[in-house]
Formats: sequence, structure tokens, C-alpha cells
Amino acid sequence: MASSASTDARLVIPDLAGKAVLITGASTGIGAALARGFAAQRARVAIHYHSSEKEAEAVAKQIGGPGPDVLLVRADSSDPEQCAAIVEKSAAHFGRLDGLINNAGLMLGRVNSLEASDEHFSRVLDLNARSVWATTKAAAPWLAKQGGFVINTTSIAARNGGAGGAILYAAAKGFVSTLTRGQAKELIGKGVRVNGVAPGVIATPFHERYTSPAQLEAIRLSIPAQRLGSAEDCVGAYLFLASEMLSGYVVGQIIEVNGGQLTP
Repeated sequence: MASSASTDARLVIPDLAGKAVLITGASTGIGAALARGFAAQRARVAIHYHSSEKEAEAVAKQIGGPGPDVLLVRADSSDPEQCAAIVEKSAAHFGRLDGLINNAGLMLGRVNSLEASDEHFSRVLDLNARSVWATTKAAAPWLAKQGGFVINTTSIAARNGGAGGAILYAAAKGFVSTLTRGQAKELIGKGVRVNGVAPGVIATPFHERYTSPAQLEAIRLSIPAQRLGSAEDCVGAYLFLASEMLSGYVVGQIIEVNGGQLTP
């Protein structure tokens, strides 16, 4: 099974070993950290990517693949048919699917919500919202076969509304948060737990692309922890929610990982 050479067996969460998990948007940032984190727990990992092929290949190599326990799958997450295709490919490769992490998403540029074109609106919603619905729809029958989990990556922006041209992205993440709570009720009867993680401001290529150093410093000063988060800071929340042993009675919840910037 996929594992890191430095993995300490005492740190393995026993019920994650051998589980087959599809992680969307896993070539960089939080998704890449999740791929490494689940592999360290001896899970089998499907790494989804779209344009960052070299980065995805590097992540696969870090966790001992590609191979029987590590799969690379490419898709445009804004296309529901491609979302369904990567689910089927992952399930066929592993012979099962135990978990889905809907992590793919991008702001697609900072644009004032009232100045955005119809095309930009659709692109943002398709990539960040429709993709979660489409991928979960395709994965649900596989997950229900033996019981499984869905973990959706939402955002602090889903609660604070976003700013500086990020409002449509924030609204899409608000959809993800609401869908998480609603589908948790729909799927728990089939043995599938649905939860979410809402990262705050995490130092990843996402913010390198959309946020200036000055903006990031201003944000840092507003965070009680006095630092930006790292992708690795987020991994524990996902591992917790994936483990039936640790969170079997946690359903429809969203864990905030933001250094105290915004509290429930």
C-alpha cells in the first residue's frame, strides 16, 4: 500500500489503511498535502489534476507511485462528465472507492461581482460548486457499497463573503458549505458520512496567484495565530473526518482551520 519511507507505524490511523480515496485538485497546495497525508496512513490514493501534470507526477512519485496504490487521473472539474469519468476510473483501478475529497477549485481572477461577465460567473460556479455536486453524485453509489466518506473543501470566504474581487468565489464556496450539510442528511442513511473543511488563508499557489504580498501581510496581522496557514496545517482535519474510528458520529460538520481568524 502507498506509504512514505519515513512513515512511523505508530502514527498510522488503523482504519484508513487500505482505503481507496479520490482527491480532486491534488497536484499542488492543500490537495498535494492531502495526498501525502493519506498515503502516510497507508491509504490508496487517486491524484486528480487538470493542467499541472508535472506537479501531479511529482506528488505521485513522492508517495510511491504511480502503481497499484497510487493513480493519476486528469479532468476538467468544471465538466460534469469528466468528473464522473475520474470517479469511474479510480473505482475501476482500486476495485472500490471508500472516500472522496472534493478539493478542486480556483478563484479564476479577482473580478468585482457586478462587473463579472456571464461567462466568468459560469466558470467560477462550474469549477467551484457544480464540480462538487457532479463528483459526489458519481461517487455516491461506490461509497454506499461498503460505507464511506465525502469531505468537501469550502473556505473561510463562505462565511465572511469574500472581498477584493473574490465574492463570486465566496458565493460558490457558500454553496459547497450548504451542499455539505444537506447531502450529509441524504447520504448518512446509506452509510456515507459527508463533512467539510473550511481553510482560512493558507500559503499555497492559490494565493501566490491571486493575492499580493502586501495583502497577505495585512491578513497575517489580523490572524490571532499571527501567521498564515500551511497546507500541512489542514491535513489533520481531513484525516480526522475520514476516519470512522475517530469521527464516526460526526456528520454534516465543517471544521474551520484558520488560526482563529474567524470562529463559529
